[in-house]
Amino acid sequence: MPGSVTPRDIAVAPGRDAGVIERLVRSPGWFCLLTLVLTAVGLWLDSFTSLSQQMLLSLVVWAYLAMVFAYLSPLERAQTAIVVVVATATEIAGSIIWGVYEYRLGNLPLFVPAGHALVYLTGIRFSQIAAVRARASLVRVVAAAGVATWAVLGLLVLPRLDVAGASGALFLLVFLWRGRAPTIYVGVFLAVAFIEIYGTAIGTWTWASQVPLLGIPDGNPPSGIAGVYVMFDIAALIIAPTLLARAALTRRRRSSHRPQRPLTDQS
Repeated sequence: MPGSVTPRDIAVAPGRDAGVIERLVRSPGWFCLLTLVLTAVGLWLDSFTSLSQQMLLSLVVWAYLAMVFAYLSPLERAQTAIVVVVATATEIAGSIIWGVYEYRLGNLPLFVPAGHALVYLTGIRFSQIAAVRARASLVRVVAAAGVATWAVLGLLVLPRLDVAGASGALFLLVFLWRGRAPTIYVGVFLAVAFIEIYGTAIGTWTWASQVPLLGIPDGNPPSGIAGVYVMFDIAALIIAPTLLARAALTRRRRSSHRPQRPLTDQS
């Protein structure tokens, strides 16, 4: 499939001379663990910080992403940048304009776009874990069962009826089954499930009980919210290879049109 990307294509193993930071960034298991721990600490801090303190927290998150960015492959860098752009636009539309959910201080915290990039990278690194790659089909089935179970609980058991979440869960199930990078989507689902359940539990953000203007009952968090994150991933997986190919073509054209230096007489 043109433009499709597999975990093997984007995996970059640390070399023998790699430093501690490079090994953490490029070692799938350690990166996932470190990022989720830092995310949990960051969300907990944001649950009681002032606006000025939140700005400082955002600076730390962006610094962490910048550190990670330095050790990514060119393709991963392009994908990460695309996720930041698409996620930022979606956050502005979903939270600030539409009001589907609201952050504690009523703003869009500046750490959120970087957080989306880190979620995406967590999904990539999860898909590169040796045990996951060896049992990719089983991992996908278990994740699909988890998505379906959460959706059913949201419709029948949980305190808030979650019709919107169930719709998103159906979308996510389709891409877990037929998507071009299902193990990446599994990693994103697991990361998002943790972040959303934890973040809403401590009050960092809250989902509206109904989708504004539509009146569709929504969970807090919605069971299928990871489906939205998967849209960011799909955009990155499709657009990034094309952008890199076009950039390479542009460089070659500029190089071919560069005037040749005249030969000088050495005699």
